Amino acid sequence: MDTNFIQKVGQIGVPVKDLERAIHFYKEQLNLPLLFHTDTMAFFECNGLRLLLSLPEKDEFAYASSVIYFQVEQIKNTYEKFRRNGVAFIDEPHLVAKMGQTETWMTFFTDTEGNTHALISEVHAQ
Repeated sequence: MDTNFIQKVGQIGVPVKDLERAIHFYKEQLNLPLLFHTDTMAFFECNGLRLLLSLPEKDEFAYASSVIYFQVEQIKNTYEKFRRNGVAFIDEPHLVAKMGQTETWMTFFTDTEGNTHALISEVHAQ
């Protein structure tokens, strides 16, 4: 096997301003398992992908992260549950693409640190 090529994404880093507030959001509101944390970082498990929340080491790293698309099976149910947990959604679940018998649905939300993320669900068209 040629190991000179990227095999997968193993970790995504998300910059935060207030680590304790961010830990609470990702653990309690998004229900992600917290692996461990230090004074400046927290690591969460997301089905084989580590999500790293970190206080920026330098000012030039203190910007919003890329959008992370969290895949879910039932987007409407997850949306309602997370809304009840206090997650601030930008929109409601909506159809963004239909490819054959597959529909792609999304909804966007913000975390407590100003980062925008999304829930995404691919479902069989009715």
